[in-house]
Amino acid sequence: MTRVQANLLLLLAGAIWGAGFIAQSTAMQTLGPLWFIGLRFAVATLVALPFAQWEKSRAKSPLRQADIAGFALTGLALFAAAAFQQVGLLTTTVTNSGFLTGLYVVFTPILTVLVLRRRTHWIVWPAAFMASFGIFLLSGGTLAALTLGDMLTIFCAVLWSVQMICVGVYAGRSGRPIALSLVQFAICGVLGCAAGILFEPVSLAAIKGALPEILYAGVFSSGIAFIFQNVAQRYTTAPQAAIFLSSEALFAALFGVMLLGETITSAGYVGCGIIFLAMLAVELVPELLRSRRAGLAVEA
Repeated sequence: MTRVQANLLLLLAGAIWGAGFIAQSTAMQTLGPLWFIGLRFAVATLVALPFAQWEKSRAKSPLRQADIAGFALTGLALFAAAAFQQVGLLTTTVTNSGFLTGLYVVFTPILTVLVLRRRTHWIVWPAAFMASFGIFLLSGGTLAALTLGDMLTIFCAVLWSVQMICVGVYAGRSGRPIALSLVQFAICGVLGCAAGILFEPVSLAAIKGALPEILYAGVFSSGIAFIFQNVAQRYTTAPQAAIFLSSEALFAALFGVMLLGETITSAGYVGCGIIFLAMLAVELVPELLRSRRAGLAVEA
């Protein structure tokens, strides 16, 4: 897979996640957030299982204990990020949550440099801030006074960055991105359902009422989209992946207009354009500079 194909796959994952915001918002009308997390990832585990078996049959070597430990760490980061986001929504606005969650676009390159000591292409930095500003405009261009929910959501964005970095490290190191998906889904499913039993009431009627949303989020948003992310990140960097995945805000707004009758402000359309330009910059600038250097080398 080429880097361009990987980034397009990440863009598709962002589109699936964008539609998933609608499923997530409507599911909360009948089901608690922890139960929703647990059940959607339980479904995602079933989706990933046959693909993981197929991947195992083609693997040249078994998984190492270090790989499995890395997979578990990735799953814990994913569950913690999802949980902090859901709990944060109890005391913050959807507008604030959408923007603050999108800060993972900025946190990912910062953590990549600080934790992994890896340099990233210079275009990632302006593109990351462009994408964050675009998400800010798309979410309304205003922020209410910061609440406890806002602080939890900012921590959620840091955890999303940790999850992306873990995927970049362990999917590439193990060569088993679907096994990574299976393990992280199973951890999220078990922890979500366990937390739901402890903290949230539930009934069969509530689960039945949210079943379409659980199935969409489990099969597509959790199962397929995260598998796309894990596969694609073997061929691109975590900072670039974060920028392409930030398109979920753009697609969420688009699907909100198409399916829920919501509206986008003029500033929101500007934000959409800025996010799109950020993705183009990350994709095209390195290629243009590489072609220019190659041309200069030939002339010399």
